[in-house]
Amino acid sequence: MEWVAALLTWRNFIHLIDILVIWLVIYELMLLLKGTRAVQLFKGILIIIAIKVVSWYVGLSTVSWLMDQVINWGVIAMVIIFQPEIRRGLEHLGRGTMLTRNRVANEDEEEMIQQLDQAIQYMSKRRIGALISIQMETGLEEYIETGIPLDANITGALLINTFIPNTPLHDGAVIIKNNRVAVAAAYLPLSDSKLIPKELGTRHRAAVGISEVTDALTIVISEETGEVSLTKDNELLRNMSQKNYLKFLRAHLYKEESGSRNLIEDLLARVKGR
Repeated sequence: MEWVAALLTWRNFIHLIDILVIWLVIYELMLLLKGTRAVQLFKGILIIIAIKVVSWYVGLSTVSWLMDQVINWGVIAMVIIFQPEIRRGLEHLGRGTMLTRNRVANEDEEEMIQQLDQAIQYMSKRRIGALISIQMETGLEEYIETGIPLDANITGALLINTFIPNTPLHDGAVIIKNNRVAVAAAYLPLSDSKLIPKELGTRHRAAVGISEVTDALTIVISEETGEVSLTKDNELLRNMSQKNYLKFLRAHLYKEESGSRNLIEDLLARVKGR
């Protein structure tokens, strides 16, 4: 049992924590890069590093020096190129907490979900295209400023009438803030992700685009098929049934209560949630 005692030392425990932290950082980085243009750029960085290693090993001094310059100046270039991903990552980190988040039903949120459901069912069956973005923790002020102010209570009838074709407000997104319709006809950033199916149009690209730079929850109704899709945290969930999208909305829109949670429980919950 001496070898067991030798392994169970404080130094080895610190090394284990060190490895777990690095693993978590790499895992979160992969999730942040998933589905973005940064994936291709990251592959290019790996190729540059590989060229540097090979040139150093073979003795190609000029190539090695050139790769050194690329790597040295590449740090500044990466900050510029990866600005959307860095911003999203920092916001994601800022929203993270070591506290438990217990979802609890709230009357205002449930009323909003019911009104959204009414509008979604009506527009989906009649193939009326719609784009509805709900502000979460990250502010959407820069996008709200592009829309037409409404500051109205959320009702199914209002949302339906907003997206009726050939009406002044139907083109663009409705943004909901603090359980109220803040604006209509707002412009959202379009995603250039190569993972978005080509048959999907501008509304879906805008929904994915806003999910790449904020934590907003966005609802999309296809004008061609009536399909209901949701986006959040750079994920596109397509062909959602009424049961599934209601479950998703309640899981993310109900208010939270904080309580203690240890690190292991938090990591297990995050892995299970994925």
